[in-house]
Amino acid sequence: MMNKTFFAPWIKLSYLHLWNEIGRLKQKLITQFADRNTKIISPKNCQSVEMYFNSEKMEKTIGRVAEKTPEVGETVSGLLVKKAFTYQIMALDDLHVLSQLSITNSSQRITIAYTGAFGVLKHRLKQIFESVESLPNEEYEGRAFGVHERLTVKYESEKHISLHWRSYPISDMVSDSVVALVLNIGREIPKVAVESKEATKTEEENN
Repeated sequence: MMNKTFFAPWIKLSYLHLWNEIGRLKQKLITQFADRNTKIISPKNCQSVEMYFNSEKMEKTIGRVAEKTPEVGETVSGLLVKKAFTYQIMALDDLHVLSQLSITNSSQRITIAYTGAFGVLKHRLKQIFESVESLPNEEYEGRAFGVHERLTVKYESEKHISLHWRSYPISDMVSDSVVALVLNIGREIPKVAVESKEATKTEEENN
């Protein structure tokens, strides 16, 4: 009969499980692997066992990212793409060329009930955001403005406005802030009426 521990010295083991609480074999293996970092475990039936494995991972730069050799301490920016057990860092523009992945832009639109003055909304947004500018397109005729070039607010009717933006973490946060402001204005109708008159008066003075 072949010795049960014959295979063990030839394999670099991190964990060795013994079932059914084999006491003698466990003690023999502990002695045999005393000079190695091997954990001998003999769990009871239905006892959970956790194992932790550390493995080195190597990322290779390809495409435009690999055209320049980085200096020591220099940061390399790009997309980390995993395929099977390999990792590659590539530029965004190389994604559809060097991989089977493609980029898709998702545009979002939401319509919100709003009965206040459109000028008041723009005035309130300017108090929060640094860049709130009217769109130059003649089609809108002052009925739309952009927020940080990430979000477009359009006047749809006396009861509704719409928000338009491309999905992106920062753009999503801006849209959430604008939605929260519009809903908050809806709860402050008396205050909005006063601000509407002030905003209209300010615009007339500026013109």
